[in-house]
Amino acid sequence: MALGNLVQKTAANVASLPAPVGGWNARDSIANMEPTDAVVLENFFPTVSSVVMRGGYTKFATGLGGQVQTLMAYSAGNSQKLYAIAATTLSVFDVSTAGPVGAATVTGLTNAIWEYINVTTAGGNYLYAVNGADKPILYNGTTWARIDASSAIAITGVTTTSLSNITLFKNRVWFLEKDTLKAWYLPTSSVGGAAQVLDLSSIARFGGHLIDLDTWTIDAGYGVDDNLVFMTSNGEIIVYRGTDPSSAATWALAGVWKLGSPIGTRAMLKYGGDLLILTYDGLLPLAQSLQSSRLDPRVALSNKIQGAIAAATSAYGGNHAAVGWQILYSAKNNAVWINVPIAEGQQQQYVMNTITTSWCNFTGWNANCWEIYTDEPFFGGDGYVAQSWTSSYVDDTTNISTNALQAFS
Repeated sequence: MALGNLVQKTAANVASLPAPVGGWNARDSIANMEPTDAVVLENFFPTVSSVVMRGGYTKFATGLGGQVQTLMAYSAGNSQKLYAIAATTLSVFDVSTAGPVGAATVTGLTNAIWEYINVTTAGGNYLYAVNGADKPILYNGTTWARIDASSAIAITGVTTTSLSNITLFKNRVWFLEKDTLKAWYLPTSSVGGAAQVLDLSSIARFGGHLIDLDTWTIDAGYGVDDNLVFMTSNGEIIVYRGTDPSSAATWALAGVWKLGSPIGTRAMLKYGGDLLILTYDGLLPLAQSLQSSRLDPRVALSNKIQGAIAAATSAYGGNHAAVGWQILYSAKNNAVWINVPIAEGQQQQYVMNTITTSWCNFTGWNANCWEIYTDEPFFGGDGYVAQSWTSSYVDDTTNISTNALQAFS
């Protein structure tokens, strides 16, 4: 018998690996991952049926002179404007059009971390912003005003420089008083007037101070089911419903719950009929979180990347005033992301597909803050404002680096 007949030939087996549309898995061990998961998925976005490279960014407005820490979008009818506040110049700049910025519209600020709302009254359409150190600034589409007890549009009853956060609820402007458990509200359909206090110190049994507030709409509309949500530095969620806080007949405490402590002052995001909250427990939808308390970690939208969330909050969480932590929803891109500050000028984003709830990780967008302007996501960087997720695959002048490692078979 010939020697060649004794050699057993190796058969080739062909296997097909599915695209990791299940997204980044930073929770399970490698041995327990689904075939559609990924151990690493950096700068790739998992869609319903494929995985695609993210878009790049272009520098939209330049010459701001320092890290941009706040972006504010003004919207009134067909008029839309974007304003940026930089940390070095401590000024407000109009960045509505591309190119180098002009002269600052507001100067002499104490810090560059502001919270704002758009509000419409019989007097006009306004952008209202506070930072807990300066007088609130009010923009009417043409001019800016600093608000105190003696300004043309005045707020009395409270020291306006102490107002640190703001929202609009049932036609009333609401504020938080910095480092306290006090909230203040104005008369209905007004941007000025006598402020009245809602003191939560007897309700927040874990103490601390108020960090953020927002509206929570159970029925996904703007009707009778609107609730006003306060969050303390110790993770207490205090929910009220009603219209007039001065009347027991039309105002009531709906409940008090305990979640993880919030990360940063931009810890809440209105998301459809729910409210997303960024805490040390992860990114939580409020409705499910209040039903299950902290007993079921699967409630968190970030459950699948909980290992990465825990590591990031431990390493970069800092205190409740940590700059850079923020949640953003981009409807155009079907994405929600958490901005994760590693250091000044060095950030990353944990990004979720809102259709599939699959996650990935973006690097290269060194964003201090985010805002949606003309339906596009913009971020503030070092001396510039950038438009992100563009159709190009270049970050300014740098090619995008990607990295993917699928689950092992």
